[in-house]
Amino acid sequence: MIKVSEIAKQKVVSLMTEGGYDSSTDYVRVGVKSGGCSGLSYELDFDKKIEETDKVFEDNSIRIVVDKKSFLYLVGTTLEYSGGLNGKGFVFNNPNAQRTCGCGESFSL
Repeated sequence: MIKVSEIAKQKVVSLMTEGGYDSSTDYVRVGVKSGGCSGLSYELDFDKKIEETDKVFEDNSIRIVVDKKSFLYLVGTTLEYSGGLNGKGFVFNNPNAQRTCGCGESFSL
């Protein structure tokens, strides 16, 4: 399961609306790909459909889809949002990550 903080929910809903998506029917697609300074990096996008192999979750009224491979790396992760002057935007609080880079956008297990 992937959780969504209240602040991240508000930002997701706002961005989805701006991008022509509907947070009540469309999805936040979360994934992991090879790359970044620590070996793996996070992906975050919006999607109107799900694939047969996707896992689907809902937390805090946000519908999330994750491909099976990425799900193994993301179990227990919380999507958060850090705004303000030093804010980084969306932040993945991943309990599985053993090492993260300084920017917080990549990790390793």
